[in-house]
Amino acid sequence: MKSTNHIVSKTIVFITGAFVASNCWDEWKKFFEAKGYDCLVIPWPNKDAPAKVLRSRQPSEAIASMRLQRLTDYYASQINFLPEKPILIGHSMGGLITQLLLQRNLAAAGVAIHSVAPQGVICFSLAMLRSVWGPLGYFSSTKKSFLMSFSQWQFAFTNGMPEAEQKATYDKFCIPESKMISRDGLTKVAKIDFTRPHAPLLITAGSTDHIVPAKLNYATYKKYRSQGITSFKEFEGRNHLVLAQPTWHEDAQYIYEWLNK
Repeated sequence: MKSTNHIVSKTIVFITGAFVASNCWDEWKKFFEAKGYDCLVIPWPNKDAPAKVLRSRQPSEAIASMRLQRLTDYYASQINFLPEKPILIGHSMGGLITQLLLQRNLAAAGVAIHSVAPQGVICFSLAMLRSVWGPLGYFSSTKKSFLMSFSQWQFAFTNGMPEAEQKATYDKFCIPESKMISRDGLTKVAKIDFTRPHAPLLITAGSTDHIVPAKLNYATYKKYRSQGITSFKEFEGRNHLVLAQPTWHEDAQYIYEWLNK
């Protein structure tokens, strides 16, 4: 469905996904600020530090203790301090949180980039299973955070990129994560009522994303049944590190234009 008026809000809150530091939004923040938006990047609790510092704390009980419900409530509390309902732009787990916050009527619009699927939305993909098995951490202690190895990062986040770029992005962005966050995405905490009216929502996907396949994002899009505006866009050649690929500017431009239709 298409809107006839652009989104009024000029405040954007970027919501980071799992496994990556919040500096993944640095260029996006500059892009949208240049377009006249007030932009906020709110790190997850216990993650307000550079990736190198967070990796040095591995394993981290503080990070390991984070749960999806608490994280969603945290963002809701931060949004309540803002002078207007913001536009939410979330990546991966941040995309799921974006949808959960739209369900609470806390945003003027939402953009879910390569979003983790809500509860009950599934598709079969061997690449996805291989990507998420380690982060789910079955048969290991949930009191210890999970840190992707470089080889896991190569497959799950940066497939298709030159090895030198894969290594550079691993050093710059990769951080420890809670195993319970990944597991919570499979529970009722991640449930979306697809019949409930919601603010405009754009779901984007990447044709080469291993950890969140495009067909999974499309399946989420097709689930929405309310009168709210819901749009879908698949970009060719995007892996899960879409925010930092050389093509990031094209994605940001598309989102900007969608917000102003």
